[in-house]
Amino acid sequence: MYVIITYDVGVKRVGKVCKKLKEYLTWSQNSVFEGEITKTLLLQCMDEIESIINPEVDSIYLYEVRNPNHIQKTSYGVEKSFDDMFL
Repeated sequence: MYVIITYDVGVKRVGKVCKKLKEYLTWSQNSVFEGEITKTLLLQCMDEIESIINPEVDSIYLYEVRNPNHIQKTSYGVEKSFDDMFL
């Protein structure tokens, strides 16, 4: 399945959430990850994320795309590739 995950978390947890999501998905923009992932790995990832965040103040949004062929992604301006920036 293809997923998009966005997050808005406290400053103290941003790095941990980002690092964890990088283990599973592609970092496409600040606070946005996307990519193909199995249901099992997604559940594992989300369990690990839930152990990092504070559910009283942090937000995680998970968008499951059932058919990625129906997504058209258009970028305006500079298209960032965070993985390339740090490799």
